[in-house]
Amino acid sequence: MNTVYGNIHSVETFGTVDGPGIRTVIFMQGCPMRCKYCHNPDTWQISDNKKMSVDEILNKYDSIKEFLKNGGITVSGGEPLLQIDFLIELFKKAKEKNIHTALDTSGILFDNSNKYDELIKYTDLVLLDIKHINDDEHKKLTGHSNKSVLEFAKYLSLKAIPMQIRHVVVPDITDKENYLTELGQFLARLKTVKTLEVLPYHDMAKKKYKELNIPYPLENTLPATKELAVKAKEIILNAYKSAKSANRTI
Repeated sequence: MNTVYGNIHSVETFGTVDGPGIRTVIFMQGCPMRCKYCHNPDTWQISDNKKMSVDEILNKYDSIKEFLKNGGITVSGGEPLLQIDFLIELFKKAKEKNIHTALDTSGILFDNSNKYDELIKYTDLVLLDIKHINDDEHKKLTGHSNKSVLEFAKYLSLKAIPMQIRHVVVPDITDKENYLTELGQFLARLKTVKTLEVLPYHDMAKKKYKELNIPYPLENTLPATKELAVKAKEIILNAYKSAKSANRTI
């Protein structure tokens, strides 16, 4: 059998915010989107990387697994679905070792192909980042439609895959009440949403953009406050609860 390699940006050995417990987090290289608030522009190009095999990653996990309490492996990015063949092989071998697997993705590359059916066989949790619920605004924010993202969320729901939804609140872009309400109504139609994480936009990546000689798209946008994120989450959850009471599920 040929050795499967992935283009890897970096590996975090004691991650605590990307799934349950203490985890090994694999950051994949390459992303098709250009989100205006992206804080990892150094992951955009798939060629800027180091290559690692599935076995190398699992050996790294095994060397510290006694410290990874109630954890597992999370694959993030970049956009990990850009390297779905590697992802399938990694998760398959991880499950053979009884390792909890989590996928941190935007779902932007979802195409309902058989590869996704194969991937979710070995996926315990999906951390799904919904950038914007409105398609036109999503295009402005990321350069891509959100249709595949929302279809991926529906697919995961139908396949009974647990989801943790992430949404970044950006002043004057994603913080509008009508958009947040629409997001809550959409989430209410899904059967497997376990948690909702609403994150305030920050501009800590400005220095990285400068070092890479890339213009920072939100140069004049102030960071969001924690209070704004709390208010946004309340709006989403209120819309979610109202829609749930109408028993609309898919």
